[in-house]
Amino acid sequence: MRIGIDAGGTFTDFIVVHDDGSIETFKLRSNPRSPSSVILAGLGQAAGDRRAEVIHGSTVATNALLERKGARTALVTTAGFEDVIHIGRQNRAELYNLTPMLRSPIIPRSMCFGVRERAYFDGTIAQRPSAAEIARLKTRLRRARVQSIAICFLHAYRNPENEKLVVAALEGIGYLCTSHDVCPEFREYERSSTTLINAYVGPLMDKYLAELEGASRHRIAIMQSNGGFMSTKEARRHAVRTVLSGPAGGVVGALEVAKLSGFSRILGFDMGGTSTDVSLCDGQPRETLEASIDGLPVRVPMLDIHTVGAGGGSIARVDEGGLLRVGPESAGADPGPACYGKGNRPTVTDAHVVLGRIAVDQLIGGEMHLDIARAAMAVDSIAHRLGISRVRAAQGILRVANANMERAIRLVSVERGHDPRDFALVAFGGCGGLHASDIAQELGIRTVLVPEYAGALSALGMLLASQVRDHAAGVLNRSDFEREFVRLERIARKESPGAEIVRSADIRYAGQSYELTVLWNATDPAAPFHQEHQRVYGYSNPERAIEIVTIRVRARLEVQKPTLVSKHPRSRRSKKPVTRRIHSAGAWRDTPVYSRSSLPRATLQGPALVLDYGSTTLIPPGWTFSLDKVGSLKLVAASR
Repeated sequence: MRIGIDAGGTFTDFIVVHDDGSIETFKLRSNPRSPSSVILAGLGQAAGDRRAEVIHGSTVATNALLERKGARTALVTTAGFEDVIHIGRQNRAELYNLTPMLRSPIIPRSMCFGVRERAYFDGTIAQRPSAAEIARLKTRLRRARVQSIAICFLHAYRNPENEKLVVAALEGIGYLCTSHDVCPEFREYERSSTTLINAYVGPLMDKYLAELEGASRHRIAIMQSNGGFMSTKEARRHAVRTVLSGPAGGVVGALEVAKLSGFSRILGFDMGGTSTDVSLCDGQPRETLEASIDGLPVRVPMLDIHTVGAGGGSIARVDEGGLLRVGPESAGADPGPACYGKGNRPTVTDAHVVLGRIAVDQLIGGEMHLDIARAAMAVDSIAHRLGISRVRAAQGILRVANANMERAIRLVSVERGHDPRDFALVAFGGCGGLHASDIAQELGIRTVLVPEYAGALSALGMLLASQVRDHAAGVLNRSDFEREFVRLERIARKESPGAEIVRSADIRYAGQSYELTVLWNATDPAAPFHQEHQRVYGYSNPERAIEIVTIRVRARLEVQKPTLVSKHPRSRRSKKPVTRRIHSAGAWRDTPVYSRSSLPRATLQGPALVLDYGSTTLIPPGWTFSLDKVGSLKLVAASR
């Protein structure tokens, strides 16, 4: 038995693959105060007394970072460089903002400690920290009552001896991590930031996983941001690699399911209760080393995913200028949208309820009953502020939310040289199907896929992922590439016996500030770089010298993956659908409401509403829809 778990802000999704290959899914309300209790309850429901292999997408690290609720952390660095994380880069993220707000680092300046040590750029140790220096450091750290310590010395990526010396001396003071282990690459600010984030969230992840392992008998693995999973031992040491673990599972699941339907070029559109994650896959997921979380650089391999604060629980409000805003604040799991019966602030979900798209017993297979009157009262608070009707207020909430999500899709497509019309939009998450057609229409996309397990596709993607481990070494101004590759491969094979090993490198033209990551060609390292530079930037210069900055080794171990067969056998006949008054395409319409399991083997015309456990799909007028061979709901826009 294998179980995938995606812990979201509103619901925690479970998908279970039984020994006979059958698949089942269910949802539980998330508990931000005790996420492990929800996981353990779900494991008990799914497996009972049986043992299972569990792959879990955790939000512990992400939430701790976004909410600034990590451990009390100190940064230990080379004397004279204590301000590295406060100085950062000179980049202006908001070029036209006349009153930009300074983003404060996750620790204050008083928690940054310098040690008199020095390694030159070539790795030569010029000064080792003395015993007296280390003793003074230990005294200062104890006085600061630190729980976690990040050690990041200048040029430690070339020679980690001084970091190893200090970490050995600090053993027992708190959670310890070093830059040569977390991010052994040049660029002092990014390396310091990544190591610091790892130290900041590491103790929380360590405690969380200890609770899970201590209270369950299952073998648990954690999804990484790079689209693969790793052991809990690795997750405790490298918690920073889990900051996008849930969304990464969604990208893997969306691409795998779309390929079965005949689409390899997709835009992933994952709309959950708290946020929406969008991604572009042109045959394979795109990766990046230049990600940032809440403005903080994280230099570890991760899938290129853009997140916006627009989900089913995103709260609508009228700002000081009288404009309607939606998100990024979310009602979360507690109190949740007003229709859940506890909150009273209007959300995207409440707008759908007002427009008839979500009925009283529609969510999670009828297990959750909604307060329709409470949702109407919440939306009325917006209507009264704007002086418009309840329906127009609900329409406005959805249009603003759609605009936020459209901008996110344009960012990962148009702004990076891709025409969204060349891709299929794969909509998943609990709310994705309700918005997909409207967003596709605005972007000119003619095909939308809503997978069978749309409400839990991120959890399913975790079961479709491989075990992956990334290793890197900074080699700028060096020539012993082969020796370093062999060293990294030796480590990779020891940690992942039997894994496939893939080499790559970060390369740039001499004088450039940024690199491109390409597969390694030992015979001619420049050839794949010139080709990639041409693809990305539209030109290349084979006559120009190159610099190899970082080499990388990825160990990938394939595991048994579930065979995706539709659980709903299609029939030529189906029960006549019920009809409900639903507002779509600007008007109230008598709309057929289908259960996904009872859809006939035919192409049907919109408008329609298709219900499934965990997700709802709205098909507006002018669209056709049908189930394909693998159970995905395929929506096609009428030709213009």
